[in-house]
Amino acid sequence: MPDIARRTLLAGSAAGLAALAAPRTGRAQGGPIRIGEINSYTSQPAFLQPYRNAWILAQEQVNARGGVLGRPLETVFRDDAGKPEDAVRFAGELLSNERVDLLAGGFLSNVGLALADVARQNRRLFVASEPLADALVWSQGNRYTFRLRPSTYMQAAMLVEEAAKLPARRWAVVAPNYEYGQSAVRWFKELLAKVRPDVTFVAEQFPALGRIDAGATVQALAAANPEALFNVTFGADLTNFVRQGNVRGLFERRSVVSMLTGEPEYLDPLRDEAPEGWIVTGYPWEELNTPAHAAFRDAYRRRWNEPPRLGSVVAHETVTAIAAALARAGTTDNERLVEAFRGLRYDGVFGPVEFRAIDHQSTLGAFVGRTALRGGRGRMVDWRYADGAAYLPPDEVVRTLRPQGT
Repeated sequence: MPDIARRTLLAGSAAGLAALAAPRTGRAQGGPIRIGEINSYTSQPAFLQPYRNAWILAQEQVNARGGVLGRPLETVFRDDAGKPEDAVRFAGELLSNERVDLLAGGFLSNVGLALADVARQNRRLFVASEPLADALVWSQGNRYTFRLRPSTYMQAAMLVEEAAKLPARRWAVVAPNYEYGQSAVRWFKELLAKVRPDVTFVAEQFPALGRIDAGATVQALAAANPEALFNVTFGADLTNFVRQGNVRGLFERRSVVSMLTGEPEYLDPLRDEAPEGWIVTGYPWEELNTPAHAAFRDAYRRRWNEPPRLGSVVAHETVTAIAAALARAGTTDNERLVEAFRGLRYDGVFGPVEFRAIDHQSTLGAFVGRTALRGGRGRMVDWRYADGAAYLPPDEVVRTLRPQGT
């Protein structure tokens, strides 16, 4: 659906919910604090099953400590199946029928933007855990929406730092044809051009999400004869792209910079077909042994008998942030909870995190490294943690990107 038509449809749907979900001051003291969590569980299971597991773990941990404000956390989950219209419908149900205290979740950027519009129309808090679109906190940002994960701008900036060191001048890009992919490509091109004005982009491929014709895509990229590639595909599209690229020799003697590919939910399915030497953002869960991460990893493995994925971290951080904001606000009152999120600081799995007051973007970072084959499967090596605070534009630039008064 074209962006203009999609925004019109979703704005109308969200406006229709406004009368159903007026802000309230919360449930009687002692009752559970209810979170309405909406996500694309059936369409993105590789990321979101570990996410849901960790959400449950984090909620159990909070409640075992006595909850927040002397009340337990309770989550009502809904599956939007990757459809913005379903996410909007569920948001209305959660606010009006389930009487949740706040909304959270979102995976795909178009779904996250739809939920953010619900939050704006209804003046209700929405904590966006995963959607990466910059519009969520900048051009379409609003008072009631906060985002946890490092955005496309932030991750593009992290990758450009490494890409600029490559000798390659001729680049090609491949990305899914929706908000996330378009935004990632835009920022990568703009940021790389600033530090490497000698670079040119000779080919672009934007396959539909979940429907990549990998053979044709690889053929078109190869025909342009780039020296390096920027890849933004993920999930099954990434698997198909890598397999066809390996078969057709696309990656031979070419550098590849790839967003998200180092995340185990996307690297593990490739097994011994995993590429080597790609510069990626990801999550080296096996080698990260800080006290906070080791405690999280061990607790997750005890609870679910499997290693965590990045989705696990995202969910755990989201619940942790919500609990910290509730404690700071001292109430479930919506407006006071929104104010508590502005400038909120807490200690997370990767270290300290702050939700910036100026744009509601958290400073959670990402790991940057390279892919390698170890024991017949892909892993991240030579990695470093890139603190998100170091990869955001200065306040004066943010003010030009975000509507004033939001």
